[in-house]
Amino acid sequence: MGKLIIFSAPSGSGKSTIINYLLTQNLNLAFSISATSRPPRGTERDGVEYFFLSPEEFRRRIAEGEFLEYEEVYHDRFYGTLKSQVEKQLAAGQNVVFDVDVVGGCNIKKVYGNRALSVFIRPPSVEELRKRLVGRGTDTPEVIEDRVAKAAYEMSFAPKFDKIIVNDDLETAKAEALEAITRFLKV
Repeated sequence: MGKLIIFSAPSGSGKSTIINYLLTQNLNLAFSISATSRPPRGTERDGVEYFFLSPEEFRRRIAEGEFLEYEEVYHDRFYGTLKSQVEKQLAAGQNVVFDVDVVGGCNIKKVYGNRALSVFIRPPSVEELRKRLVGRGTDTPEVIEDRVAKAAYEMSFAPKFDKIIVNDDLETAKAEALEAITRFLKV
């Protein structure tokens, strides 16, 4: 039976980079396959990158309590984690990795308790986060300001997580994450 590792962080904290590093470290980690109501993009396949559901199907499954967590990002644009998929991956012996928002992370931790390790990746400061988001060059100034404002809210959730990793140096943060997850998986 596998375990669960939950990652949450403000946008621009380095969470995806750290997760991608951990996936190469021979820890039997597998991404949780989320569900979404958006259409597939490019070469995305149902059941591989996402489970693609219509907004109506998504709402029906919410009503039936099938999600561990979900969010309606925009009108009729849902993302969420199906309990059945997580249970299938755990039963196969996989250690399931989640990349979710802070509320979703707290919800998954509540359901699985000690079988889950929740990790919050924190930027060294809001100013550093702003600098990273500007440096990416992918967002408008308005989007960056929205993300920075949301980051302050998200960082208020950090104490609810089992482990907080401050990413002021990426190599140190990767090593700290590897050490914490390796220790958790051995218990």
